[in-house]
Amino acid sequence: MNSVFAPKLSVVVATYDRPELLRLLLDDLDRQTLAPSEFEVVVVDDGSTIPAGSVLEGRKTAYALSLIRQDNAGQAAARHRGICEACHELIVIVDDDMRLPENFLEAHRNAHERGFSVVLGHIRPARSLAEMPLFERFHARQLEKHVRAYRRGAPIAGMHLCTGNVSLRRADYFAIGGFDRELARSEDRELGIRLEAAGAKFAFDERAYTIHASDHTSLEVWRRRAFLYGVYDSRISEKHRELSSVNPWSYWFQVHPLSRPLLLAASAAPDLAGGLSAAASSLSVWLDRRGLESLALRGTALVYGLEYFRGMRAHAGSLVRSARDFVGFLVRSLVRGG
Repeated sequence: MNSVFAPKLSVVVATYDRPELLRLLLDDLDRQTLAPSEFEVVVVDDGSTIPAGSVLEGRKTAYALSLIRQDNAGQAAARHRGICEACHELIVIVDDDMRLPENFLEAHRNAHERGFSVVLGHIRPARSLAEMPLFERFHARQLEKHVRAYRRGAPIAGMHLCTGNVSLRRADYFAIGGFDRELARSEDRELGIRLEAAGAKFAFDERAYTIHASDHTSLEVWRRRAFLYGVYDSRISEKHRELSSVNPWSYWFQVHPLSRPLLLAASAAPDLAGGLSAAASSLSVWLDRRGLESLALRGTALVYGLEYFRGMRAHAGSLVRSARDFVGFLVRSLVRGG
């Protein structure tokens, strides 16, 4: 990929119904060590019921700030719109529920000046994580596993790209066609897969960190999101059949062996598994309230897996096709292993 890029940055923020968190994020951008003339901020309001314009109205910033409002079309479409409208070559994508240290933009730019083309920043949990719902603590632990692996020198795979905190070159983004706007989930994962295939050089930089100030509270919404990840990861696998690592069935090998029969059951009997998922959710919350967080987090991991495999089955459409996909994945894994 082209190693020549402009040093100025465009910060792209897709937002939806988070006026207070957006205000805090824009305040953090006003305190950056990078000179205001070195970056712009493009906010894309993805059809918020509380227009983001209410936050920006009358607001004076040292940096250039623009607002685009569109009908609700999803994160991929909103971020793509922001990148299309951006003026500078280096794009920093950050979620609207992140808080930023003062050197955030400078850290991203410095990493690119060292020759990297995609920089994953460290998403740290908020200090209030212990007071957040179980599912937020579960995801924070999953992210931390990746961070520990990166610290040990593990390679960064494109499928681990997370657009909550990432920077990339605008030319590289358009060279591969940008986000797949038909994906309602895992669009960042799929973008990373194509960037890696195109030769992008990935880096993880802990100095380019954000604090995740999540406001998610609904367990039912979270379960639905896990289900959709199963659906859209299956679509991504079909799009990239040559990559066994992105096949959602690989998740089956990553969970505790005792969980595997339950996940297969979720694929075979999704309605029954939905009831089991709800029961496991209630039990996990009950355990957490009694101070048994470790057991509660294990239960939450099981709930995620059940919903994820229910989503895989929904995509497959039938038990026969789901079983065929599973057997095919096992055979290919054995052949590679042999």
